[in-house]
Amino acid sequence: MNRRSPMIHPGLMTDMYHPDSAYVSWRTGRNGLTTFDLYTRTAPFGGAYLLVAGLEEALEFVQSFRYTPQELQFLARIRDYDAAFLDELADMSFTGEILALPEGSIAFPNEPILRVTAPFREAILLEAGLLQSIALSTLIATKASRIVHAAQQGHPRRVAEFAFRRAQEPMAVARASYIGGCASTSLLNAAYEFRLPATGTVPHALIEMFDTEEEAFEAIAQAYNRYTLLLDTYDTRQAIHSAISIALRSQETLGHTLAAVRIDSGDLVEDSKYIRKQLDQAGLQSVRILASGDLDEWKIADLLQAGAAIDSFGIGTTLGSGAGSVERGINGGSLGMVYKEVWYVDEAGNEYPKMKIAGPKSTWPGKKEIYRHPEWKEDIIQLAHEPRPNSYHRVLKPVVRNGEIIPGSLPPLSEIRELAQQNLAQLPQQYRELQVQQPYTVHFSEGLQSLRKQAAQLISRTI
Repeated sequence: MNRRSPMIHPGLMTDMYHPDSAYVSWRTGRNGLTTFDLYTRTAPFGGAYLLVAGLEEALEFVQSFRYTPQELQFLARIRDYDAAFLDELADMSFTGEILALPEGSIAFPNEPILRVTAPFREAILLEAGLLQSIALSTLIATKASRIVHAAQQGHPRRVAEFAFRRAQEPMAVARASYIGGCASTSLLNAAYEFRLPATGTVPHALIEMFDTEEEAFEAIAQAYNRYTLLLDTYDTRQAIHSAISIALRSQETLGHTLAAVRIDSGDLVEDSKYIRKQLDQAGLQSVRILASGDLDEWKIADLLQAGAAIDSFGIGTTLGSGAGSVERGINGGSLGMVYKEVWYVDEAGNEYPKMKIAGPKSTWPGKKEIYRHPEWKEDIIQLAHEPRPNSYHRVLKPVVRNGEIIPGSLPPLSEIRELAQQNLAQLPQQYRELQVQQPYTVHFSEGLQSLRKQAAQLISRTI
């Protein structure tokens, strides 16, 4: 039986309640210009910041959002929508505006990463697709930036993304990891599509295929001009002696170079020290030691603090899944982004602040801007019409106008990565710690606080 991969239907990349909400909007004639903020209330992994990624995928989703006749037939089968409503959906495309933090920007909790303004039905139908695009990539880019930062203790060390087999969404993970600072990917499809450096070592299965470990090492050394050997299939400390013997012989007879050795299990601290000593004594100081095996930023920091002689890391599961730490009681695996209505203009031109009242989950009404102190002392979230604070720079940028992507809004991935690394370098060190003591200061302007009080009072009079 032939099977094919499921197709992506942009018009159906919603939850059920989105077309249901659009239908109620249609039946009641309420489709005013509505503004939504997309943001998260907390930074992931016990940190202070988010590294924004996923905007390109989000805007591609916006541009491709359409309903085909077959998709409308499907909607008609699962819900008794009026035919005239389905006719409207047949002609629907996004006509509004979007402001966003560019990919590679630093964001903090409660700051709108996207500000979407469009007729209500258009804006509500985009919710899930926008959240999925931004939340996943931002989670992974942030995770990658933390892992890379942890690996820089003492001197720079490369981090390779090895996450394909366990990634939530492999292509998005590879792209976001590169933005976050990873030097390469193991996934060839991502390397091809995004023009990323591709790296890899060898699996245990290749070593086990031969009668002896030494035969396996010999075959690998003969096959490649530069090669990496995996040492922990049987006995790591015995393996390094075989690796050194073969490396010296292949260098002499073939001109082939042992570039690195990898250890994936065992006592990474003591084994790496032993391996380094043996390599140096054999005159192989240039051979790098690569460590892998369910590592994350906290384990890397602990290894290096304990003096592990590791030159680079390959990170798979914890990066590909955006994992937290069970041992440290830190959640991960998803980023709790939300998409909340904050402003509404009805068909008569009347304007209304919109907010949800729910204790710490209460929202902030109004069309907002974010301004950042040039020395990263604070951010100010304020209403769009309030004057810019002196010397502060605007963080949100227009990326879609009248439904069309503004030229220059989607720079090459290399530029996004460069911007990300510049921003991370400028971010004060106290906010790059794996667990921060004091969050970054984000102020809400007086005008915004006043509007929130007015909106709350207005709501209280209507319930």
